[in-house]
Amino acid sequence: MIIAETGGDMSRFPSAAHLAAWAGVAPAIYESAGKRSPAGARHGNKWLNHMLVEAAGSVARMKGANYLSAQHARLTARRGMGRAQVAVAHSILVSTYYMLRDDEPYQELGADWLARRNDEAHTRRLIAQLERLGHTAHV
Repeated sequence: MIIAETGGDMSRFPSAAHLAAWAGVAPAIYESAGKRSPAGARHGNKWLNHMLVEAAGSVARMKGANYLSAQHARLTARRGMGRAQVAVAHSILVSTYYMLRDDEPYQELGADWLARRNDEAHTRRLIAQLERLGHTAHV
């Protein structure tokens, strides 16, 4: 579907952000008097947008099996189901952009990629979580 809607030629889009804006899965920003606030997703290609959000919903049912499902679970807890689906749809489209542009296969990061990326911060968060539950932890 992505190839059918975009034509498969990623040289039309200068960057992944341009493709995401064209597809309608880029975050829109409302600015007034120098104050910026989120304004929902942009309008774009409705067929591609609906397909990407539906794919994000399918990813949500995988429950931590890969990076995208972990991203969805993390964002759903903080921002809600709809915003999480649009964010995952954005991630799907950006990764597809780079796969088509560079002719590379998909590289799965893994559900624990964020934890592996910053182990010290993860350790501090877990210790703080244990202390909030009334336990003492020393590292």
